[in-house]
Amino acid sequence: MYEHYNKFNEGFTAKYNVNKLVYLETTTDPLCAIKREKQLKNWHRDWKINLITKFNPKWDDLAEGLENVKQVQTLKQVQGDLEKEIK
Repeated sequence: MYEHYNKFNEGFTAKYNVNKLVYLETTTDPLCAIKREKQLKNWHRDWKINLITKFNPKWDDLAEGLENVKQVQTLKQVQGDLEKEIK
């Protein structure tokens, strides 16, 4: 989430300036997560909009309800600085 929020990768979130998390699903199984992601990528736009609206009618930013993304950013920066010092 940190990488998406800060647009480190030149992927979808950076290309389309995505700045809100409006839908999420959780799983402990990486293979299930990949399968579901591929499934959703094949859905029509209207289907995706309906899914999001059913789950999050106001399209609120769900990242605000998760771990504070800015705190995660700060922690990652500190870890990066420490790794540089060690090398």
